[in-house]
Amino acid sequence: MVDNSLDNLDRRILHLLQVDARGASDTDIAEETDVTATTIHNRIEKLDEKGVILGYNPEIDYEQAGYPMRVLFICSTDLSQRSDMAEKALDVRGVVNVREMLAGEENLHVEVVAEATSDVKQSTEQLDRLGLRIVSSNILAEEHIQPWNHFHQEIAGEDAESPSDNGPSEE
Repeated sequence: MVDNSLDNLDRRILHLLQVDARGASDTDIAEETDVTATTIHNRIEKLDEKGVILGYNPEIDYEQAGYPMRVLFICSTDLSQRSDMAEKALDVRGVVNVREMLAGEENLHVEVVAEATSDVKQSTEQLDRLGLRIVSSNILAEEHIQPWNHFHQEIAGEDAESPSDNGPSEE
């Protein structure tokens, strides 16, 4: 979002959704933020409309789901084609994540999950046919993710600006 119109309540809602989007009801978030569930509902709706919230995706343990191999391919493509190639890479079998790097030779990172080495080989060949140059590949052992609660300000505990500091809490 370009206009950066998030206030501390919005930031707090985003953090709580990151912690547990599936289990966090409007009422639960309201209790954590000292505003009404209606306010939370309205704020989440606005965050969706503005494109701040892009979706709600489950965190999957691919090994438990039968895909024990996770490989990160570091690829190179022309910067002018990077976004187009990222979209095309998403269609490759096993690709679960594509990251565009701002600049440099290694400007596309492609994560693939697979059942076996033969599946990884197939994904490698498909990426190559797209015209991506694979610079390196690494088998991923673990990934550690946490909700980001900073949003350029302290929002947890006593350091947080209370919702009343942002004007009326009802919307």
